[in-house]
Amino acid sequence: MSDTDRYTTGPERLEGLSTSPSGLMDLLGVAAVLLEGDGRVDMWSPQAEELFGYTAEEAVGRHAAHLLVHDAHRRLVVRLFAEVMRTGESWAGSFPVRRKDGSRRLVEFRNMRLMDSLGDHYILGLATDRSTMLEVEQEVALSTRLISQSPIGIAVLDTGLRYLSLNPALARFHGISVQDHLGRTFRGVLPGPEFRAVEAEMRQVLASGEPMVDRYIVGPAPSGPRDEHAWAVSLYRLEDHRGHVLGIAEVVVDITDRHRAAAEADRARRRLAVIADGSARIGTALEVERTVRELAEVVVPELADLAVADILDAVLDQRAPAPPPDAPVFRSLAVRSAYPTDAVRAVPAPGDVVSYHAGHLSALCVRTLRPHMIARAGRHDLERISSGPESARLLAGAGVHSYMAIPLIARGEVLGVLGMCRARTRASFDEDDLALGCELAARAAVCIDNARWYQQVSNTAETLQRSLLPQPQPYHPGLEVAARYRPAQARSKVGGDWYDVIPLDDERTALVVGDVMGSGIEAAATMGRLRTATSTLAELDLDPAQVLAHLDKITRGLDPYIATCVYALYDARSAECRLATAGHLPPVLVHGDGSPELLELPTGTPLGVGGVPFESASITLVPGDRLVLYTDGLVETRADPIDERLGLLLTLLGTPDPSVEETCDRLLRELPGADEHDDVALLIAVRTRTAGRGNAPDQVPPGGW
Repeated sequence: MSDTDRYTTGPERLEGLSTSPSGLMDLLGVAAVLLEGDGRVDMWSPQAEELFGYTAEEAVGRHAAHLLVHDAHRRLVVRLFAEVMRTGESWAGSFPVRRKDGSRRLVEFRNMRLMDSLGDHYILGLATDRSTMLEVEQEVALSTRLISQSPIGIAVLDTGLRYLSLNPALARFHGISVQDHLGRTFRGVLPGPEFRAVEAEMRQVLASGEPMVDRYIVGPAPSGPRDEHAWAVSLYRLEDHRGHVLGIAEVVVDITDRHRAAAEADRARRRLAVIADGSARIGTALEVERTVRELAEVVVPELADLAVADILDAVLDQRAPAPPPDAPVFRSLAVRSAYPTDAVRAVPAPGDVVSYHAGHLSALCVRTLRPHMIARAGRHDLERISSGPESARLLAGAGVHSYMAIPLIARGEVLGVLGMCRARTRASFDEDDLALGCELAARAAVCIDNARWYQQVSNTAETLQRSLLPQPQPYHPGLEVAARYRPAQARSKVGGDWYDVIPLDDERTALVVGDVMGSGIEAAATMGRLRTATSTLAELDLDPAQVLAHLDKITRGLDPYIATCVYALYDARSAECRLATAGHLPPVLVHGDGSPELLELPTGTPLGVGGVPFESASITLVPGDRLVLYTDGLVETRADPIDERLGLLLTLLGTPDPSVEETCDRLLRELPGADEHDDVALLIAVRTRTAGRGNAPDQVPPGGW
């Protein structure tokens, strides 16, 4: 394509030729004056008319020196004019001119010699107001310095989003020289996915003219280290004085330090929140397994993608000997993952017993009593946190890249190890994460240690409690008896309730249910002493009221304990049952036809209060009658009135069962909302025959007991 073709005007598109002139020439108001060889004005531009005040008709044909120059400067101007005409060398400078209105104006001149086709010489003078020129020069100089020395990144891009200019600050932000930016597109310089949205917003700003201010961008620099940086980017459209779109201006502030400080402050807040959450959620119950699960639930997903909590088997089994430190035996109690992953298959399932090799980080924690962290785990590292090659393969396939193992230490003893790993979370564990994990592990370890010792004491109390209860007797004269003892679900309440069935001479049987107010080993021991005293007093052929009176004196000597008790003495020969109570809930008599009733017995004070006599009452049992004795743990709750609970007990007892044993089980099973913080003693006696000796029961009434 020829130059003529390239710049041809017409309906064809002009290539390389701008049809939108710059406004700079208009801003300067450059005037053009053509002088003949004798100094006369030959041509006069409209800008000259504006600058000097003379119209073309007034200026053309007149000597320029006489028209524009004061007498004092005329000789110098004529000499300079002659020098340009003679030598052809241009002259530039400024001097004052006289306007038509008589005012003076300092004008900047550029004079040069021209030659026409005939060989004649002319002088072309270009002039502009000196003050306007200085103002433009100053603005350009200030703008150039401002942009080049600014710590803020500044760039100008054309409408195709190609870099036209930029300052050194932006080049430093990008890690690419200024020259390597020029002519390249925005996405060519910044190809990262985090800049795709910025490119789209640039096009939006070009189209709408609406600026974008402080768009927050986080990502790695285009070159150099791949550390995370942060920038605040603002965009606005550039237009000339006619409104023609020139391109887009980009202003970039590097806020990496502020971003990192904010991120660190946010991490600190998150760490405090996790610690506070752990304080509230870890150790809600004195149970080892539950406490370990709570620890895993706190660290996932706030700290790790996967957590495994293993407790030394010797810690769980107090009787087991401590394992050698180079081959500890663990029992897995908790595994928690933030999402479904094959990494779960690489670790022991809850309940599994595992012995790790000496190089395993869990074994290392037990030996050294110190946490261990692998910030960036390679293949060899995965072998140190896995139980075997297949486990290591699963961990690698799941993307595990960072790991921490933290010993659970309480009172100087290692209880187990908390293992945590990251896979989907891009960031690796760092020292802050390790410190947070150690803080949570330390708090959890104390709770675990408290729970295991508490469970040991509770187990001891329950064992003592059960050992003090009577062994079942196969037969009792005229009675079929069933009894149950259920320890409290909250083990702190174990130890207070008891029942007893005491065979006596002359086909008599004493039935006893009592409740020592208190818990633990001391309450169980007190219960054992009262049960022994009751058995001894029963052999003395005393009335129930007399038995309770003696027990009251004994209990007062066991300060600060008090107890409630119901004592029943059944005579199989007469079918008479005498009863007395000491602050106890009333027994239930279920008649042979299935109708239950609460027995209205004389009220007695609890054992240990003293000063109030006890009274006995008599009832007669007929075959099929059931006498139900129980402690308050069977019916009392913290929310329901006792009358409603006793009514529910009567309703349940009104339903017959094939055997008295099944009635006991059903009551324990179907009384909803019974207080799990109290233990239960339950004793049911059924009259099986009218009189005489022998232990064979009469025929069971239709419908069962």
